[in-house]
This record gives sequence, C-alpha cells and structure tokens, in this order.
Amino acid sequence: MKRTFLGEFEEVVLLTVAVLGDEAYGVTITQEIEQRTGRSVGFSTVHTTLQRLAEKGYLSSEMGGATAERGGRRKRFFSVTAAGRRALQEVKQVREELWSALPPQTLQLMGG
Repeated sequence: MKRTFLGEFEEVVLLTVAVLGDEAYGVTITQEIEQRTGRSVGFSTVHTTLQRLAEKGYLSSEMGGATAERGGRRKRFFSVTAAGRRALQEVKQVREELWSALPPQTLQLMGG
C-alpha cells in the first residue's frame, strides 16, 4: 500500500476542512486555522494548499450560490474525499505510533 505524505500545513488545512464540514471555504478555513493554532496565515497560502490537496485527490469542491454579502460572488466550498480521510487516518496512526515509542525519560526532559 502506498504511504501518504502530507506536509504539516497540508495536514492542518485538511483537518480544518474536516472540522468545518459544510462551512469550509477559503475565509472560514483561514480564520479557523488562525484561531486554533494562534498562527497568522495568509489567505493565498491557504488557497494554494487547498488547490494542492484537491490535485492530490484529498479534497473536492463545489461552488455555492451567490450572496449579497460578497457582492454577488460565489463561495467555493471544500470537502474531504475518501482518499483525504484515509490520508488523515494514516497520518494520525504514524503520529500515535511515534508518540507511543517515545521513551518516558524523553518526555521528562521536555517538561511533560
């Protein structure tokens, strides 16, 4: 089976889309990442990452209806695909295995 490799920011974006569900579009994704991580992220960075994840088959998107609040422009909503869910599960498993393999004395040195 082919292993999934996601960059750290790709993982954060993919997880954020999953968290937001039906409300996942560029602005809400950017705001959610900033709120949850305390990191300032640019909309263009998020947009580029969304495109890359879609190209990898981890996200799909569809256009929503035009809204007055956006001057009649439509929003592109994103959702996690089956491949995206598998990628997240694989990444989570690898992280859990690594944390479990960490010797207890190492955590003590880290202040944990």
